[in-house]
This record gives sequence, structure tokens and C-alpha cells, in this order.
Amino acid sequence: MKALVLAGGRGTRLRPLTHTSAKQLVPVANKPVLFYGLEAIRDAGITSVGIVVGDTGPEISAAVGDGSRFGLEVTYIPQEAPLGLAHCVLIAREFLADEPFVMYLGDNFLVDGITDLVDAFRESAHDAQILLTKVDEPQFYGVAELGPDGAILRLEEKPENPRSDLAIVGVYTFSPAIHEAVRAITPSARGELEITDAITWLIDNGHRVHSHLVSGYWKDTGRLQDILECNRIVLETIEPDIRGSVDGLSTITGRVVISPGATVENSVIHGPAVIGAHTRVSDSRVGPFTSVGKGCVLEDAGVEYAIILDDCVISGVSELTHSLIGRNVEVTRTPGAPGTHQLMVGDHSKVRLRS
Repeated sequence: MKALVLAGGRGTRLRPLTHTSAKQLVPVANKPVLFYGLEAIRDAGITSVGIVVGDTGPEISAAVGDGSRFGLEVTYIPQEAPLGLAHCVLIAREFLADEPFVMYLGDNFLVDGITDLVDAFRESAHDAQILLTKVDEPQFYGVAELGPDGAILRLEEKPENPRSDLAIVGVYTFSPAIHEAVRAITPSARGELEITDAITWLIDNGHRVHSHLVSGYWKDTGRLQDILECNRIVLETIEPDIRGSVDGLSTITGRVVISPGATVENSVIHGPAVIGAHTRVSDSRVGPFTSVGKGCVLEDAGVEYAIILDDCVISGVSELTHSLIGRNVEVTRTPGAPGTHQLMVGDHSKVRLRS
């Protein structure tokens, strides 16, 4: 069995960060979202992985390499434009050959991985198996209607009147039958080959299409609030690990990781929180639910419920919260009334705030 990981797409909902960075590489607890998916694929016993890449392909390949760090063998498959999920299957035909495979959207986040899904598919005679989860507002998702035995009867994309509360998660397993389906469909109104159309073709042509429910936490990390929530969930599971330097004037409480080379001086770190390698925190308060990348400087700052990427400077800002800060960003204080600030800032930016 192989895996097809989709790591193209433009990440429009996370702009301006994704103008200069792949959305799949935004870190959760200082590890790119994509890496969690690759580890889940490995843990499910799959080692041959094709990664479909677009404009950010060089950045993805630089981060993942040949896959050996994950115990994988990675093949990169360029996609000329974001022409749909079924188009990804179409262009990956040579890589996939005639093997069954799991298709995994690289910006999805599943705490419990995909081993149960893959095992269930291997033991079945299904031609497709779709991961589903219950949601409160199914009208904003692709929705599946199931028969009494769990077979998928119908798929609808963002229906006004949903037939169920089961949303389609971005993980699928397919037999080679899907290749005929993606060749048989035509582009949708938005000019893309839709995987839901291909799955519908399978159903209409008598193929076995079944459901599998998510057993744990799932998020699509395409929005700021979702990736901050994923960060919170992962940070709640970390074990304390102090490898950097903490002076006697500082207080560390809860689940806190301080990476090698990091220094904490006259500060409070309230876990769960992660401080990256060679980051300096002085006269500051960090956390809870905060991850700080490597090579950052935080001085006279207060940060909570935030993700700060590498090589940032946060200085003189006392109430930075619910924020995602890109690489090489400077956030500093200017004279004026103090206040609370919420930011989503792209790479290589400078922001001056009243604080």
C-alpha cells in the first residue's frame, strides 16, 4: 500500500503568512503540520509516499528531503496548478501503479493518526473508504449520507439542508478502481476535478464505498483559529523537558519544554509551552498554550495562546494573544495607551504597536 500526500494549494485563509511559506509547514508545537501526517502514515505501516507539490514545492522538499528521517521513501509529483484533488490522483498514476493507497491532505491534523482507517481498509473489500467526523455546522463541509451498514449513499458539497452531520475529513483510502473514476469525470464549475465527483462515480457504477469515523481529534488547519487550537491540543500532551538555561529569578510551571541553547532570565513560563533552541526570553511572561520557535528574542513581553515562528523579536509588548507570527518578524512597542493585540503577520515583517 502506498500514500499520496497533497501538499500543494495556496493557503489563502492563512495569508499573508502563506505568501512566503507553505501552509503545510506552519508549525504546531514547533513541528510542521505536514510532519504529523507523514508520521501517521509511517505508523500505519506505509513507507512509499508520493507528495504532490505546487508553487511551494522547493520549500516542501527542503523540509522533508528524501523522507528517510521519517522512515519513508518520498517521491515528489509536481502539479502545474491547483486543478483539484482528483487531478492529483490523475497525475500520480505512474507512482501509484496498481496498488491501493491512502490519500492524505497535508494540512489536516489528526491526533490519533490513521492506523485504524488503514487497517480497516486492508481487511475489507472496499474500493474506497472515506474518513468522516461529526460537526456542528455540516453546511460548511462536504457531507456524507450513510446507509444502515455504513456504506456511503451520497456526497454533497456544502449543502443548504444537510442530510447528516458527518463531514468529510481530508483522508481517503482507495483501490485502483479510483483511476477509472478520475478519468471518467469532467471539471466542476470552478474548473477542478473534484474527488467527491470521482467517489460519486464509484458509487453510481456499483463499487463498494464505505465510511470510517474519526476516533479522535481532527482539524483542517487552514484558518488561524484552527491552527491555534491544534497547537493547544498538542501542547497539552507534551512532557516537561528543560534542556536550556533557566536562572534563579525565573518561574517554570506546568508542561514546559525549553530546548537546548535557549535561555530564560527573570521570566515566567506558564505551561503548556515550548521554547525553541537558542531563543532568549528575558523579563517576560510566556504561556499558556504558546510555542516559540528557534532563534527568537522575547524581552519585556507577554505572550499567550500564540505561535511564534523562528527568528522573531518581541519587545515591550505586554499583551500579545491569539496570534500567529511568521518568521523574522519584529513586534515592538511605540508610545501610547496600553492594549491587547491580535496579529497574523507574514514573514520578514515589522510591526509597531501601542502597548
